[in-house]
Amino acid sequence: MIQKKIMIVEDEVIFGIDLIEKLENLGYQPDPNIIRYGEGVMDAAQKSKPDLILMDINLKGKMDGIQAAVLVQKHLNIPVIFLTAFSDKETLSNAKKAEPYAFLKKPVKLEDLKITLEIGLYKAKMEKKLKEKIKVAYIEKNKTDNTISLTPSKKIIYLFGDNVPGFNIIHCHVYHTAYLWPFKSS
Repeated sequence: MIQKKIMIVEDEVIFGIDLIEKLENLGYQPDPNIIRYGEGVMDAAQKSKPDLILMDINLKGKMDGIQAAVLVQKHLNIPVIFLTAFSDKETLSNAKKAEPYAFLKKPVKLEDLKITLEIGLYKAKMEKKLKEKIKVAYIEKNKTDNTISLTPSKKIIYLFGDNVPGFNIIHCHVYHTAYLWPFKSS
């Protein structure tokens, strides 16, 4: 079994070291470098390529964990589980904006960490599979308004053009079916 790599973003070093030990006990591969500032998260994540990030909400520096998580989700698509000592309404409301996979209250119990990581990693795996199955893309409009083609994996791609003035795009939908149907080009 391949160990899942977990990155820790935590400004309290003692708590970060405790998390490393817990992750090792659970069979995960924690990144030995604990990131203490929100500004360092993107570079560190690009270099270490973790499967998941455990991120404190309140970090030292100009960027908090919520802002860092938004960037990670947007640019790197790495799942984030928030850690915090605070569970007030405002903190929870702000944390939701980053669309975390879960939320753990400090101090983190080993059993809670285990369950949350398993669910978070499973959810990330299922989302990745779903994104691979449902591909919706916009591509520049070419000369053909309506086209059907078959990918090497036998998926049907149906392209149709937008006839809206000022827009020059084609919508692309991938269908997982073996049926082709006739249609007319407008």
